[in-house]
Amino acid sequence: MQRLILSLGMALATVPALAAPVPAPGASADLAQVQAHLRAVTTMVADFSQTDAAGQTRTGTLTLKQPGRIRFQYAPGVPLLIVGDGKALTMIDYKVAQVSRWPIGDSPLSILLDPGKDVSRYVQVVPLPANGSLREFPQGRLVVTGRDPRHPEFGTITIGFTRAVAAPGGLVLAGWTVADAQGGRSTVVLSNQRFNVPVSDRTFLWRDPRPNARPR
Repeated sequence: MQRLILSLGMALATVPALAAPVPAPGASADLAQVQAHLRAVTTMVADFSQTDAAGQTRTGTLTLKQPGRIRFQYAPGVPLLIVGDGKALTMIDYKVAQVSRWPIGDSPLSILLDPGKDVSRYVQVVPLPANGSLREFPQGRLVVTGRDPRHPEFGTITIGFTRAVAAPGGLVLAGWTVADAQGGRSTVVLSNQRFNVPVSDRTFLWRDPRPNARPR
């Protein structure tokens, strides 16, 4: 289950141990735009499609609300739910009635949930090919990548954005790919992104499947 959380969250956030990248031409302006986008987004709702290393694809809805709250709601038939409440990231497996929690501060989602962090310290811009896209993000026009040397098992994280004048900071988060140390890849692609729309705090409540558990 931890691998699933990493595949969803790793490229959305890079932890402070990431090595300082070597600046590329234009990188400072691009990273400043990424930072501006993250700071301008108070809420986001998007559809997601997650494909793991085995080629299995799951879909669902991602909901974000600052400060610190996020929800990955899988489509009907997938008994999983991931919720961040600002302090912890919780994965609920309703099939086996199991709940696992990780501190958000230790999670790669922390930079998404704390846009005050300076992304220029942790990631670098990926030069794009002549067609302006990568295989993982055919619509991507700005791609950044990072690696945490303290946790090589996390592998390499690649985040894609598309440029859109009307979007917050002029960018739309397109998705992310994680390539782990064993060569496995997991990709999440977002679509139908809606920014700064009303999101109820109740969105981040969840039902605890464990016997005798208190309601949440």
